[in-house]
Amino acid sequence: MNTERKQSLLAITLSTIGIVFGDIGTSSLYTLRECFSSHYALDVCPDVVFGFLSLIFWLFVLSVSLKYLTFVMRADNAGEGGILTLMLLSGRNTSERITAKLVTIGLIGASFFYGEVVITPAMSVMSAIEGLEIIAPSLQHYILPCSIAVLTLLFAIQKKGTAKVGKLFAPVMLIWFLTLGVLGLRSIIANPEVLNALHPKWAVTFFINYKIVSFFALGSVVLAVTGVEALYTDMGHFGKRSILLGWFILVFPSLVLNYFGQGALLLKNPEAVRNPFFLLAPDWAMIPLLILATLATVIASQAVISGVFSLTRQAVHLGYLPPMRIINTSEIEAGQIYIPIINWLLYIAVVFVILGFGHSSNLANAYGIAVTGTMVITSVLFCTVIFKNWHWHRLVVIVLLLLLLSIDIPLFAANALKFFSGGWLPLMLGLVMFTIMTTWKNGQVCLLRRMHEHGNSLNAMITSLEKSPPMSVPGTAVYMSRAANVIPCALLCNLKHNKVLHERIILLTLHTEDTPYIHNIRRVTIKKLSPTFFQICARYGFKETPNVEEIFYLCGLEDLSCQVIETSFFMSYESIFLTKRPWYLSFRSKLFILLKRNALRASDQFEIPPNRVIELSIQVRI
Repeated sequence: MNTERKQSLLAITLSTIGIVFGDIGTSSLYTLRECFSSHYALDVCPDVVFGFLSLIFWLFVLSVSLKYLTFVMRADNAGEGGILTLMLLSGRNTSERITAKLVTIGLIGASFFYGEVVITPAMSVMSAIEGLEIIAPSLQHYILPCSIAVLTLLFAIQKKGTAKVGKLFAPVMLIWFLTLGVLGLRSIIANPEVLNALHPKWAVTFFINYKIVSFFALGSVVLAVTGVEALYTDMGHFGKRSILLGWFILVFPSLVLNYFGQGALLLKNPEAVRNPFFLLAPDWAMIPLLILATLATVIASQAVISGVFSLTRQAVHLGYLPPMRIINTSEIEAGQIYIPIINWLLYIAVVFVILGFGHSSNLANAYGIAVTGTMVITSVLFCTVIFKNWHWHRLVVIVLLLLLLSIDIPLFAANALKFFSGGWLPLMLGLVMFTIMTTWKNGQVCLLRRMHEHGNSLNAMITSLEKSPPMSVPGTAVYMSRAANVIPCALLCNLKHNKVLHERIILLTLHTEDTPYIHNIRRVTIKKLSPTFFQICARYGFKETPNVEEIFYLCGLEDLSCQVIETSFFMSYESIFLTKRPWYLSFRSKLFILLKRNALRASDQFEIPPNRVIELSIQVRI
């Protein structure tokens, strides 16, 4: 039994290495090179090299190992992590006013992720293919088309799912991290004095000697930990233990060896600063390393794309994005999904970014603001969770928050200085996503309020219909209702215009809870309102996809037999019209109407056969 558990844990840990650590594991391609960017005008001398290496090492220790792996990953929702999960946890035991503020902060963090994800594939793949400049300078003109070709292939295969491709991830990334370690160790052996940089005094000395320039340089140092949020986000797929094992046994040592190996190379040959990663390798290994680096960055990009799909599904189910087509690409793994509209919008954005910036060094100026902004928000939400949910002492929470922010805020401030040199891009994309999410959520609340402002009581209406029933027709009719104990608009319209009712009426409400999964025992609640009317409330987690067939099957187990093929589904479609208002106030209303018109219809969303759906149009003015 113990042997089986060890084998299972080993397999999960290998899968974790293949998917979770892709982004942070490929940052060694460009981080140290960008630290010596011409923007900072720092010479390649021992105290500067030691300063950068010390900062990178202690950032790994404090931000990744302590903050995320020791503290933040303890804040899980039934094993799930991520910024939206943390947002839900932080608002559980707070007042309505504070919860609204925490939701806003959480949505800003999610928006930052959307801004970051456009840059990550472009930055990673370009930095790998730029190895061509070292191998054959005459081929540098092919870097852009090759980068676009690789990413085009990556986005094109998303519809096939990652199940088959995922089997290759673990061995490729295992070879990648071992290669990082071997290349770094080889260079360290030739110049072991570089290990002095492990002492934190070099980081302190770097700030004392270079003052303002050292603060600006933090904007490049933070590139080493881009992807740290993935460790928390993917916790639900692989578990805390496998992530901890993968980080401390392989990833952390390999990255430290490689960064220090690059530093040893720079001490020996300062001219290697143009690309210290590729120049670590002997000449015969350049081409294999280029191929391996390209594969590793493709895997890193795949992990980020999958993360966007996962985050989008959560946002849709929590009501912050309009319903859209979500395709499950695996019959076994629920987390493997494909969202066509997100995939191709992301692809277009990535291609424009590559063409617009032209080189990974230019993209580095845009990279970091979104990452560090998310780190600040994570610290605030996490400390709210431990204070409100875990009831830690107020003084301990304040001290911990100050310690976390003492790292996160300087990193964010240093990256904020990149705004005019490219940092505006992730912020602009984040602002667009934040506007869309808040507009959709507020618009839905406003629409629901207007549709149900008639004030009619559901119980009173049912009592009236039972006393004076209209003409009855055989069969079962299901009326989709957004809220329990509210009269569905489609039911009112049907009574008003057709003046008939089916012999059995089911009022179906689908409710998404703030947990990732709901056990089937709690899935369906049935309430008999009268001999004719039944109320069904189906609960789903924010990582699940509602399915009417499943709901009817569970209802059958509760002695309410229903067959989809024999049931009529009545749904309302709202045609929205704007009331008169100033042009500057109508923008968000027009955006909501645009989102509403392009949202996936409920019949497609819940996989209801089209020939069983009757859709009634309702005009609503907002």
